[in-house]
Amino acid sequence: MSLLLLSAGLAGLAGCSKETNIARAFYSEAGSEIETADFGNSTMNNTLVQSGERSYVMDLTRRFASDVPNTVNFAFDSATLDGEAQAALMQQANWIRQFPEIRFRVYGHTDLVGSNAYNKALGLRRANAVVAFLSSQGISRSRLEAVASFGETQPLVYVQTEERRNRRTVTEVSGFVEKNPALLNGKYAAVIWREYVKSAEPPHAQEAVQGIASGG
Repeated sequence: MSLLLLSAGLAGLAGCSKETNIARAFYSEAGSEIETADFGNSTMNNTLVQSGERSYVMDLTRRFASDVPNTVNFAFDSATLDGEAQAALMQQANWIRQFPEIRFRVYGHTDLVGSNAYNKALGLRRANAVVAFLSSQGISRSRLEAVASFGETQPLVYVQTEERRNRRTVTEVSGFVEKNPALLNGKYAAVIWREYVKSAEPPHAQEAVQGIASGG
C-alpha cells in the first residue's frame, strides 16, 4: 500500500511539474533569470536595466568583444605594441569611430613575475600605450574615459612564470558621452541600427571603378 501511495505521489508531482514551473516563472522575482545566485541581485539588475544604467553598456560591451579583438598582448616587461597588437587596435578604432556616443576604458594587466608595485606601473604603461594608439587613429581622448591598471591581480592563467596571455590590455565600453538623454530615452536602437544600414549600402560607382583600377 505504501508503495502504491508513493508511486501515486510521484506521478502527481510529475504531472504538475509543468504547471509548477510556469507558476514559478510567473511569480518569481523580476530579473531572476539574469542572476540567480542571490535573491536581491535580480531586483538590483532589474532596477539598473529599467533605469538604463546597465543594459546599454552591457549589450555594447558584449557586442564590441564579439565584433573585434578587445584584448592585445605584450612581450615580457614591455609596453611596446607589436604588429599583431596594432592590427587588433586598428579594428578597435574602426569600431569605436562608428559609435561617437560611446566612451571606453582600457585596463592594463601583467603576469605574476615581479613585484606588485612594478607590475601595477607596467600595466598602466601598457594601457597608456593603447590609449595613445587609439588617439592616433582619430579617437578623442575624452572618449577614452579612464586608464586603469590591475597589474598582476587578475591573471587569466595562474602561473608564477612568464605567461603572455596575462600580459594584456582589455578595452571595454564604459558608458555614453555626457549621458546623452536621447540614447537613454528609447533611441538606443538607432545607434545600433545605423551601422547595419550603412554596411548594406552599395559602394558608389566611382569608388567601385577606382577599386577595380587599383587592384586588391
